[in-house]
Amino acid sequence: MSLAEQFPAITQRNQPLAPYTHLKIGGPAQYLVQPRTLEELNAVLAACRQDKLQVRMLGGGFNLLVRDDPLPGVVIRLTAEPFTFLKRSGRRVVAGGGGQLFDLIAFCVRAGLGGLETLIGIRGTVGGSVRCNVGDRTAEISQTVRNVTVLTEAGTVQVRSRDELTFREHASDIDEPVILSVEFELENDLPAAIVKRMRKAWILRKATEPLSFQAGVRLFRNPPGQTAASLIDRAAMTKAKVGAAELSERNSNYVIAHPGSTARDILQLIALVRDKVKQRTGVLLEQELHVW
Repeated sequence: MSLAEQFPAITQRNQPLAPYTHLKIGGPAQYLVQPRTLEELNAVLAACRQDKLQVRMLGGGFNLLVRDDPLPGVVIRLTAEPFTFLKRSGRRVVAGGGGQLFDLIAFCVRAGLGGLETLIGIRGTVGGSVRCNVGDRTAEISQTVRNVTVLTEAGTVQVRSRDELTFREHASDIDEPVILSVEFELENDLPAAIVKRMRKAWILRKATEPLSFQAGVRLFRNPPGQTAASLIDRAAMTKAKVGAAELSERNSNYVIAHPGSTARDILQLIALVRDKVKQRTGVLLEQELHVW
């Protein structure tokens, strides 16, 4: 019995993934599943293990490029309330891993809790943001994390405390397939003061990113002591373009996917930029964009 036959209410066959990604690019998934409860999620994962189907978790699709060809296996989205909830107890907030980071920040600001507001403008789910330790030189999300509740490959729920976790720039050691929820510890503050910091962070972040109407994503991690954008500029690649995909004029470490862009265009552009930067600066850039 196929996955669609076992879970007809939550499973779609050959579902295009482009609408679920920021770049609006990508071929169809063999199965797209959107569980409504933890029990359904566990049942789906058990069926995938039994049928030896590869499983991918799709969050906000903001740091993701899906290839143009059909994608075998199962793609799971956690958009139901059990995976997107927000709860507060004093200075602590628990957020479902499938919820959006923006909603978490807004929730905390309204509650007069500071610590996450400078992350405004960073797109992604709560779980994905913690797994990738989003942030910049001013702050990282890991600074407020107290524990992470995960679902293991065996289907058991585990709570990993902050002491058990290792974070580094844009990375963590969280390798369990699903982040169910994250508990944050924040600081009481006046909402007006939090909003002021949030507005400043928004202005600074947006000044270094593509325009809001453009579908753009970061390509490479910043090497120690340097920025990927400065290395790309030194390699005279600021106007690099392949097909309908080109580097952003505002920040050359972003690719803009104009209408008609394909995943193949972007992958060729990534390879071209990496090779030129290595030839002209001696630095091999590490890719940050995830590719399926």
